[in-house]
Amino acid sequence: MEPRLGKTVRALLRALALAVLASAAWAVWLGWDQHRDVHPDGTETGPYAAWQVIGLVVTLLAPVCWAATRQHIAPAVLGTTAGLTVAAYVDWSDDSSGLFAVGVALVMVGTLAATAAVSAVIAAARRGGPPLGRTGGLSRG
Repeated sequence: MEPRLGKTVRALLRALALAVLASAAWAVWLGWDQHRDVHPDGTETGPYAAWQVIGLVVTLLAPVCWAATRQHIAPAVLGTTAGLTVAAYVDWSDDSSGLFAVGVALVMVGTLAATAAVSAVIAAARRGGPPLGRTGGLSRG
């Protein structure tokens, strides 16, 4: 196998592993809660509570950070995004109104933006970040 092909295969395997991990985390945190809570005044909330979504985010933060510190930015971003998008689709696709597609798209865009931002910050911090004096930032002089 060529060195370039081997690198591509390893990146795809990393992305696949992160996608599987993200889908499993969705199942653990959100997959079991499928009903809305009806309050005494008739209002409905749910099906997810804030603590479930926060738990999912914190759980996925660790592998994204781990991958980003090792400069595996594309697998961290694309794998996590793909995993959560597929999990949301599978979980919500039984909605007959068709509005689940909007939610799935929002999950995809939000996950893509969040994982890209986290990965970029970690990668910049790992490289030491740009020196402020040479980039037109804050400098004394």
